[in-house]
Order: sequence, then C-alpha cells, then structure tokens
Amino acid sequence: MNVEVVAVGTELLLGQIVDTNSSWIGEQLALAGLNSHFQTKVGDNPERMRQVIQGAVDRSDAVIITGGLGPTHDDITREIIAEVVGRPLERDEALVAVIREMFTSRGREMPESNLRQADIPAGGWTMEQQPGTAAGLVVPVDLDDPLGKVIYAMPGVPHEMHAMMLGTVVPDLMARSGEAAVIRSRTLRTWGQSESGLGEMLAGVIDYLDDPAHGVTLAFNASGIEGLKIRLTAKAIDDPTAQAALDDAQRRVTDVVGPIIFGIDHDNDKSHSMEAVVLAELKAQGLTLGTAESLTGGMISARLVDVPGASAVFRGGLVSYASDLKFTMLDVPEGPVVSEAAVRAMAAGAVKLLGVDVSIAVTGVAGPDPQDGVEPGTVWMATSLDGKVEAHMATFPADRNRIRQYTTITVMNALRLRLADRSAT
Repeated sequence: MNVEVVAVGTELLLGQIVDTNSSWIGEQLALAGLNSHFQTKVGDNPERMRQVIQGAVDRSDAVIITGGLGPTHDDITREIIAEVVGRPLERDEALVAVIREMFTSRGREMPESNLRQADIPAGGWTMEQQPGTAAGLVVPVDLDDPLGKVIYAMPGVPHEMHAMMLGTVVPDLMARSGEAAVIRSRTLRTWGQSESGLGEMLAGVIDYLDDPAHGVTLAFNASGIEGLKIRLTAKAIDDPTAQAALDDAQRRVTDVVGPIIFGIDHDNDKSHSMEAVVLAELKAQGLTLGTAESLTGGMISARLVDVPGASAVFRGGLVSYASDLKFTMLDVPEGPVVSEAAVRAMAAGAVKLLGVDVSIAVTGVAGPDPQDGVEPGTVWMATSLDGKVEAHMATFPADRNRIRQYTTITVMNALRLRLADRSAT
C-alpha cells in the first residue's frame, strides 16, 4: 500500500510554521511497514489544493491530509475533499452537539462559524478521537469500493493529529493493506569525516546493501551539531528479521568506519547525542566536568544540561567572552586570545576554578570579521584530563552559528576519544 501525505496551509509555504507533522507521520507509516513516496505542502488556495489532492488520490492508495479543518473562511479542506470524491457535504447534527458542548463546558458560546466543522463529505465518517473542535475525517474515494482508496483528514494541531493518527489512521491502514511487513531504522551518528569521505569509505558496503536480497538501504544525513548520520533502513516480514538485517549492516559499516561512530539510535530513539555519550562515559569513570567557553558563548554548557542527569557530572561553566575575563578569571597570559597558549590556560584554569577532574575549553573567531589578524572560522580547542591538557586548532569555513555548532561537537568528540583511550588502558 502506498500512502501519500499532504500538509495544507499557506503559513507552511511562507516558513512561518515548520511542517513537523509530515515528518512525524512519515515515521509512523514507516514503523507500520507502509510505503510513503510523496509528501506535499500546499497553500490555502482552492484550485491548487484540488490539483494536489486529486493528484495524490490518482497516485496512491491512501492520502493523509493535515490542516484546513478549522472554522475560518480559509479552512477549506473538507470542501475540497468533497469536490475530489464528487459527493456533497452533509451536516452531522450529533457532531454539532459535541462541538457546542466543548464551548459550553468552557463557559463560552459557540460561534456560528464552527458549524462548518460538522460538515462531512457524504459517505465519510469522523474519527473517534477528537481532542478539539476539529473532527478527523475518513472518506472513501469510491463508495462502491469501501476498502479501496481512502482519504484521511486531520487537524494541523500536532497533539490532536497525533491522537487521531495513532488511534484511527494507522490501524485502519493496516487493516486495509493486509500487509505483513515492518520498516525499521537505525542511525549511526558519526563525527570526524565528511559526507563525501564517508561515501568513499563505505562504497563497498553500499554496493553490498544495494542488492535487494539484503533488504537494507543506507543514506547520509548531515545534521550539524548532531553529527553526520548514517541511516540504515530495513523492510522485512517481521521485527526480528528487520533487526537481523540492520545488525548485519551495522557490523559492516562499523568494520569500515569504526571509532568515528559515537552513538546509535534505534527507530525513533534520538537520545544518543554526543553530549549524552560524553556524560555517560564521565559518569562511568567517576569524573566531573567543567567548561570554559569563548566563541561558543555557553552553547557547550547548554547542550550538556539538556541531558537528563547531567548534574551528576557537570559542575558548571564559564563564558569568558571578553579578553580581560580570560586574563583575570582563567589566568590566560596577556597576548593573543585565539591561540594555543590561551586555550591551554583556559582548560587548566577551568579545572582549578571549578574544582573538576575534566575540562573543555574553546576560543576562536566566529566572524564575520577577523580578530587580531585571525580569520573567521579559526578555532582553538582543548581538553584537560588527568592533569594533562591536549589542544588542537580547526578551521570551519561556515557562518557564525555553524562555526559554533561544529566547535561544540568537535571538542566534545575530542574528549570522548580521550575518555575511550583512558577506559581501555
């Protein structure tokens, strides 16, 4: 069964709202083993909506629409669905009573415009889940073939859509498809190699996995501070078979790229960030951590405290953005502050001032202008572990925010590698 997703709303096209609904729906379809080859965004324009939804119906077995079920004049999803299936809208008086009660329970009178939300294309029905005034719709395309093509319409409010998707849409699609298949994914997070470099390194593995007999696809996803991700996806008859295929693919990738893999996410689990891995290893080794940041402006500390339980390891951080603070607080020697000497002093100073076992320190030029003759993108990073400071320089040809992101993950990766070596000895 092929399922298509259509997100309705001019605000999505203008970038005023990010379309997270489509990506979440895609994840749920994949977990259910249902194919989804197209996702489309369309504005609140009748003709364009008609073209998009009709095209989706022509291409796919099922169409999932989000948005455009509100009470205002530009909420026209139900009207367009009725036109596409060639049947009139019919008012559901029982649904009118449900919506009216929602307003009454809040001490408010229902505006007449909300009556539109009780209009349903003939032959369709509403979803049982209804957290808000917008009911979800299930509309067969051909009433002579009730188990044939179908359109689902849900509100764009994420929590309302989630309840309907999981409670009605996915179970109904599974029943219609009759397919015994699952799609499972695994994401290997890496840092320290470019996307093109990884592609060359893994060319043999990719060729092997491209054989349909192995049932696994491999794709790269450059995700900034989250690392460069290698996403493995398997479709199989059941979960154990899919997991076995992913295990085999993971082993083959790991044999090639090895230590640059720092975390592994399974399906929708996205918890194995660089900072989570570093904090877990510090905790395992009974070490405390502090930071001294300049150009990152607290980004490293913020990433660390995003991890639940960080307080067991992370004691605190210093943002010494101004040069004079580096000199007075961290005993950085007078002179250039974007230098190896400066970052080494910052790392040592953080250990002393914060009373920690381990420290991370960064200084550099985020741009757009040079500083003291040093070009933007130049960064010095250091880690202090067991009283020994190691420092290195990197150059990131990027904008201010990406320079800060790349610095954050790079210096944490440097600490991860040192902790791994320490654990192995």
